Amino acid sequence: MRLRTLIDNINYLELVNVENMSDEIMGISYNSKKTEPNDLFICLTGEHVDGHEYAEEAFANGACACVVERRLNLDEPQIVVENTSELIAQIADLFYSSPSQKLNVIGVTGTNGKTTVTHLIQQLFEVNDQQCALIGTLGHKFFSGDTYHDAKHTTPQAPELQQLLYEINEKCIPNVVMEVSSHALAQHRVDYCDFNGAVFTNLTQDHLDFHITMNNYFKAKSILFEKLVAGDFAVINRDDEYAEKFLNVISPTVSTYTYGIKNSADVMAKDIKFNHNGASFVCCIKGKEYNINLKMNGMFSIYNVLAALTTALAANMDIEKSIKKLEEIGGVAGRFEVIITKPMVIVDYAHTPDGLANVLKTARDITPSNGKLICLFGCGGDRDATKRPKMGAIAEELADKVIVTSDNPRTEDPQQIITDILAGFKSVNDVIVEPDRELAIKEAHKIAGENDVVLVAGKGHEDYQILATETIHFDDREKVREIFEDK
Repeated sequence: MRLRTLIDNINYLELVNVENMSDEIMGISYNSKKTEPNDLFICLTGEHVDGHEYAEEAFANGACACVVERRLNLDEPQIVVENTSELIAQIADLFYSSPSQKLNVIGVTGTNGKTTVTHLIQQLFEVNDQQCALIGTLGHKFFSGDTYHDAKHTTPQAPELQQLLYEINEKCIPNVVMEVSSHALAQHRVDYCDFNGAVFTNLTQDHLDFHITMNNYFKAKSILFEKLVAGDFAVINRDDEYAEKFLNVISPTVSTYTYGIKNSADVMAKDIKFNHNGASFVCCIKGKEYNINLKMNGMFSIYNVLAALTTALAANMDIEKSIKKLEEIGGVAGRFEVIITKPMVIVDYAHTPDGLANVLKTARDITPSNGKLICLFGCGGDRDATKRPKMGAIAEELADKVIVTSDNPRTEDPQQIITDILAGFKSVNDVIVEPDRELAIKEAHKIAGENDVVLVAGKGHEDYQILATETIHFDDREKVREIFEDK
């Protein structure tokens, strides 16, 4: 894309030293260390880093021009704009020729369930003979059998996202299902992304370190639904307390579908039963009833399956084919993943109060009457501290034995995080506290009998741990196998 094309299509305040409008932009960068010759460097102002301080380094690495919020004392070309964070998505969309407009893009948002629901939807597209790519927490996949390609964020930054959508279109894959985080919506990462459908799973406490209030958190999530236009569809969890608020922001020209268990909805589950092998229920869809037997377990799995099935309905997929496929699926990495069977050790990504409660209730359902339920968890540092005592109270109420440890403490003192968690307990006399996560798993190994169920919660699929500013390799699943396999 030529610099002239960019300038003609954006709102700018001032042009500085921009004489050669025919310069060709070969890429978009916002990290000066990764800037390559003829990249357009965008100075983003973040919480900890100001990109304007790295413009000189970006030019030294070959940047052809810089997009800034204030004029810099440099002789190189600068495009002064009001807000680089808001403009970066438009620039990326322009550079990659608006790829989302050529694709059928479905966004899935919510506190819990996004990863599982996107994976289910991808497989439903494929069983209905349609190719579908996936973008989310675990990375991106061009098809369900593909290996994950790494991702730093649940939803990539705008240049990476638009580049990925461009690649998907170039591969002639017509559909994309992607996790859309509240951060991505609030930080404009998905601006100029044309969504054809949006799915809401649930809204419970998380990320209040960033959003401050639940209302702000809702407003960020609701952006995805406000973007929908005539011809698009929305899928809403009717049982969630925020359902009505989401329904109210959706244009009446958008086709809206609901799912639920407790409240009347387009797709409903009844006669739900759980056992060691999974869950069964009767699904009511538009007046027809279907018996469904899942290999997945827990009430949260029922909701995830309902979300995927409702999306299949909205996207005009074959419902019977879709149900048959859902019955074959065993789950997603790090989501209620059974690692060892005796004692049963489960690794799950649950890192919110609601998420922890859901998986503990499911784990309780499969804990033998002569066994106990052991819960091992921690909370992330530099994140919402108000959820820590709540998670402590939930663990104390729902588990027989609790081990409190570290998650990703980041720059916080691990002991302070643990103290915050313990504040939620009525009594800490029986709580095992071990800040070292590996040693904590060894403690679980010591006390677990063969009929017990051990839940290792918080990190799920993650294969790292962030200690201060250092990231080390740490995978709960690997550690559980290593420590428990000899038992």
